Amino acid sequence: MSAGGGLEPANYRLGKNVAPLTYTDMLPYNTQQGGAVTREFLLKLVEILLEFVRQTNDRNCKVLDFHHPADMRRILDLELPDRPVTLQQLIDDCCLTLKYQVKTGHPRFFNQLSCGLDLVSMAGEWLTATANTNMFTYEIAPVFILMETVVMEKMREIIGYHGGDSILAPGGSISNLYAFLAARHRMFPDYKQKGLSCIPGQLVMYTSDQCHYSIKSCAAVCGLGVDNCVEVPSDARGRMIPSELERLILERKARGHIPFFVNATAGTTVLGAFDPIEPIADICQKYKLWLHIDAAWGGGLLLSRKYRHPRLSGIERSDSVTWNPHKLMGALLQCSTVHFKQDGLLISCNQMSAEYLFMQDKLYDVQYDTGDKVIQCGRHNDIFKLWLQWRSKGTEGFEKHMDRLMELSEYMVARIKAMPDKFYLILEPEMVNVSFWYVPTRARGLPHGPEREKILGQITPVLKGRMMTAGTLMVGYQPDDVRPNFFRNIISSAAVVEADIDFLLAEMDRLGHDL
Repeated sequence: MSAGGGLEPANYRLGKNVAPLTYTDMLPYNTQQGGAVTREFLLKLVEILLEFVRQTNDRNCKVLDFHHPADMRRILDLELPDRPVTLQQLIDDCCLTLKYQVKTGHPRFFNQLSCGLDLVSMAGEWLTATANTNMFTYEIAPVFILMETVVMEKMREIIGYHGGDSILAPGGSISNLYAFLAARHRMFPDYKQKGLSCIPGQLVMYTSDQCHYSIKSCAAVCGLGVDNCVEVPSDARGRMIPSELERLILERKARGHIPFFVNATAGTTVLGAFDPIEPIADICQKYKLWLHIDAAWGGGLLLSRKYRHPRLSGIERSDSVTWNPHKLMGALLQCSTVHFKQDGLLISCNQMSAEYLFMQDKLYDVQYDTGDKVIQCGRHNDIFKLWLQWRSKGTEGFEKHMDRLMELSEYMVARIKAMPDKFYLILEPEMVNVSFWYVPTRARGLPHGPEREKILGQITPVLKGRMMTAGTLMVGYQPDDVRPNFFRNIISSAAVVEADIDFLLAEMDRLGHDL
């Protein structure tokens, strides 16, 4: 198996020149011959990128060429020099960077929620970097601002909102934070001006004990304190128990606290569980609480008529939704959205009216200046790659992609069940998270129970280490509150086929049978 031999600096030499070239020989510094030098430099870089793309899609290439940090520091020259290095050295640097980078688009990379390399989305990111514009005003990003408007409207329509508002944020954690801020602002609009003095008691928020850690982070960052982010127990499948939510709301209300925000997770990070939205929405409606759906992970299934229900049934009843296209939909990192049922909250909550950016007497409709709706100033253009990808697939193409990922996960579950001596399925998944233990030869005769689970938990990180050393496979693992370490396999890459799942299981057995 190749570790990436094509990505050797010797394979990418710039043309012969009398003197070594540096950045000052390119545009915009050299306007005479700089165009030719710039073209040669960038075309050589494109060769490197295309070789990486080729290797990423070549099952004969390794997923990674692993080295420990100290060894990697010796291999790479990472120092920042006082004098400029040559353009050839920059090409060599780019080559070596990709040579030792994990190929997250490789069909045998199952490690993260965001897997795969969508080439149209990648092309969009190339264009985005070249345009290099900020997303705070229509004035400097007219085409991209209109694209964002159209795509966000489409996503709200798919959720089931009529009207509303949306924004792209730097990751699902910040998207969840926007929802928290909007919820507090709607209940206490004076908070923006007066702060804590306008709140007549302790605010309390609720989320399941399987939620993403960013929900607790909202409580810490925004002054509630983590103790006032109440964790609601979940069932054996990792789904919030609605009756427990209501009990905990009443408990805090009896103490004079002010419950105001409930987060329901649609696709938990580890087990891929979906909290039951309808009964949670009933409780929120009863007690007048904001309902946020963290569908950063599971939101892609909104595009599937086959798998949307019952997982996301009732999502249209929520007040806000986080949905990350860079996960299940395969858009390149980063691409995270947050959507609101009520229009005007984002601007009302976050507006600071900076006079040097958001003047109201511009020659165009200033409602398209999105920068004053967010807590950032600088905002990366994350829309073009998603817009271009959506154009390439159509909504129907995304639906086929969602269905295919789910079918592959069902195939993996069936294969695990067919080998009960070697693998132990922890639970029937609701999504593409397949949680299981690998069973080495010495544990195959033991009855399944705490002692066997302890052994399986101990060998899991060792087997993961062997995978990384071999470079043939990457699958994530973690413990949870009731189990020791277990594997969590993610299938979110369009490159994966059934043979890759067969390889995964066979390779785990090859690498781990003697543990």
